[in-house]
Amino acid sequence: MGHASMLRLSISLLAIAGLGGCSIFSSAPLWEVAKVAGMAASTSLGVSKATNTIYQPHEPVNKVCIEFNRDTQVSDFIPALQAELNSRQVQSRVYESGVVMDSCTVWLRYSAYMQWARPPLSENYKSYMTAATLTLQADDGRVLATSSYQTNDAFSVAKWTSTRDKISPVVKALMTGIE
Repeated sequence: MGHASMLRLSISLLAIAGLGGCSIFSSAPLWEVAKVAGMAASTSLGVSKATNTIYQPHEPVNKVCIEFNRDTQVSDFIPALQAELNSRQVQSRVYESGVVMDSCTVWLRYSAYMQWARPPLSENYKSYMTAATLTLQADDGRVLATSSYQTNDAFSVAKWTSTRDKISPVVKALMTGIE
């Protein structure tokens, strides 16, 4: 079932649930159908993927220093990035840009971009991440790996997936070289 069909079904079910008067449907089962339809729509959003990955063979990385990028306005980017690194047994710590740390042998530098739009069935605007690039560098400046994410406009509903879901394949590609 296409995204548009799922959206129409969800809207129809919600409209029916709001009707007053006699009904042969109780609102509880109808609500369950609406939840199932919503879940089906969200699982068919499309999978995020890493792109433009360049990977130079190097020793496995288990600790990175993240250079904080004040130009990135995606509020949940750092927590999502650190959670994803942690899930891959990579320790991370965030430092201000320009700080030199002798204990940091591998740096992770990033950029991320956001836009505002209204999610389906909402009147309120919400921000979402549209693109991100991660670069892993040795302390001498050598690029060890780089990978990116770009929102796929063909699946416009996919832009509402979480920042972590969007960067997960990028972190994997950064650490393994596999997109």
